[in-house]
Amino acid sequence: MRSTKIMLSVLVLSLLTAPLIHAQDNPTDEDAFFIRKIYDNTLTNSQCYDWLQYLTRRIGGRLAGSPQAAAAVEYTRQMLDTLGLDSVWLQPVMVPHWERGEPERVRIVNSMKMGSVDLNALALGNSVGTGPAGITAEVVELRSLDEVDSLGEQLRGKIAFFNQPMDPTELNTFAAYGKAAGQRVYGASRAARYGAVGALVRSLTTRLDDIPHTGSTVYDDQADPIPAIAISTNDAELLSRMLREEPVRVYMRNNSRMLGEALSYNVVGEIRGSEYPEEIILVGGHLDSWDVGTGAHDDGAGCVHAMEVLRQIRLMGYQPKRTIRCVLFMNEENGLRGGRAYWKWSNEQKEYHTAAIESDRGGFTPRGFTADGHDEVFTKKFKRVIEWIPLLAPYGLDFEKGGSGADISGLKSQKGLLFGFKPDSQRYFDYHHTPIDGPDVVNKRELELGAASMLSLVYLIDRYGLD
Repeated sequence: MRSTKIMLSVLVLSLLTAPLIHAQDNPTDEDAFFIRKIYDNTLTNSQCYDWLQYLTRRIGGRLAGSPQAAAAVEYTRQMLDTLGLDSVWLQPVMVPHWERGEPERVRIVNSMKMGSVDLNALALGNSVGTGPAGITAEVVELRSLDEVDSLGEQLRGKIAFFNQPMDPTELNTFAAYGKAAGQRVYGASRAARYGAVGALVRSLTTRLDDIPHTGSTVYDDQADPIPAIAISTNDAELLSRMLREEPVRVYMRNNSRMLGEALSYNVVGEIRGSEYPEEIILVGGHLDSWDVGTGAHDDGAGCVHAMEVLRQIRLMGYQPKRTIRCVLFMNEENGLRGGRAYWKWSNEQKEYHTAAIESDRGGFTPRGFTADGHDEVFTKKFKRVIEWIPLLAPYGLDFEKGGSGADISGLKSQKGLLFGFKPDSQRYFDYHHTPIDGPDVVNKRELELGAASMLSLVYLIDRYGLD
């Protein structure tokens, strides 16, 4: 392993120190110089931060079906129209239209030691409401989703309190999120099967603070839906301590409701390939966000990353061999309707995505990419990608096998490679799905580095292909 690292280091150093006069003698040297140019241009002449400022400050939270989501569709379409692309279009998609309603209220009402205590709360996306009178019931704590079945009838008439923290020992916070997210997504529905009347869910973050995190809950048809509300991590800790000392009753009220479906759109723009136009390289993010905050990291950053890729291609005068397509997906947060509509349409058109790259992990410092693909082709294609590590390592980038992105996951059947842009993960869940996910927490330089990283990968795939 040590010798391999030394060899890679020597190769990287030779690429960076090769005299310019020899750049055309070796394709690897030529690639190194072009990637350097990508970074230079993006760090000195990018538009992505300005686009993000408009999306977040002027338009705001972009929940699917809302007027703000419609405004974001029109704004990004207009911006893509200014880039001189070969085509820009809107792809219609019907999305769920959920409305939060009046501010949520969660209160401990019977503590012998503390009396009444208000908790910081946000209803989970797609949650039903309690009705105007609210719900008051005894709380039962669960430390995992699996405990629902073991408690069973003990949940009848109770409020199920899901209190599984994100695992702090996981260095990759997305892995920690994945282990704990089931309680938020499925907890309310599972508890309702045993007669629970409501659900409280610990916010998904590694940080202890007073900020509640929303996110989707999913109901099944095995029980009537019950209200589901997230509380902050500090309040989850408080409630857990109180339950160890005395029975606790909680009052919860939310006025959330589903308003049916609304017409929205994916926003698509592309540069047609000169040699292999039938091979598509997709870059994208999701345009919708939650209604709280302004969706700067999740996923305004991903959208402007993708748009900047196409902008820089045009500015640099680079003519791609393959078709480069930007897709801004609608409704990733509470339905994935945009992604599903795109997969269906693409498959019906018998398209071939040789690669798809989604940015949906924020605008933090780039660390590389995760890669996924169909079992029949993944190993061969991924070996090709690994060959590019010496070109990308000077910029702090690597590759690892892993998930890509929800909006592109359905393209796996086309047997290309799917990539997830991988920035530093340590701060992402401080802001994820919260009121504080705004433009002030996105660093301009980090955002631009992300766009340059994605374009560098696009360039290598375009130049060499994966087949």
